[in-house]
Amino acid sequence: MILFRKPDFNVINDHSTDQLHSIMEVEILTAEEGKITSRMPVLPKHLSPLGKIHAAAIIALADTTCGFGTHSHLPEGAASFVTIELKSNFLGTVSSGILYCEAILEHQGRSTQVWDAIVKDGQGKKIALFRCSQIILYRS
Repeated sequence: MILFRKPDFNVINDHSTDQLHSIMEVEILTAEEGKITSRMPVLPKHLSPLGKIHAAAIIALADTTCGFGTHSHLPEGAASFVTIELKSNFLGTVSSGILYCEAILEHQGRSTQVWDAIVKDGQGKKIALFRCSQIILYRS
């Protein structure tokens, strides 16, 4: 059986750790069955040498959001998960402001999950489309 477990926002939004989501300042905003949202400020550390948001920063936001979604939708008895494939299409760019991400669970199985995410700027313009596949890990 696959259950939805609402994540503890105090724990995942604690930026005192050295984990990537903390370093990138990703904040999870909402979590519900099949959907999770987040945001990330666009800071100088997120920019490429050309002064625009680095593609890797956008991927970090989207993959982190999908990862927290996967974690909150693990099947009964699952221990963890890892991303096995991801794809991004970049539609625009920014150099400041806030990026928002909405991730939707497209496939929820006992061995895999597939998530789609849309990253938008503060005005609602689509910046990136993202899809990832997660493999569910069980204790042996």
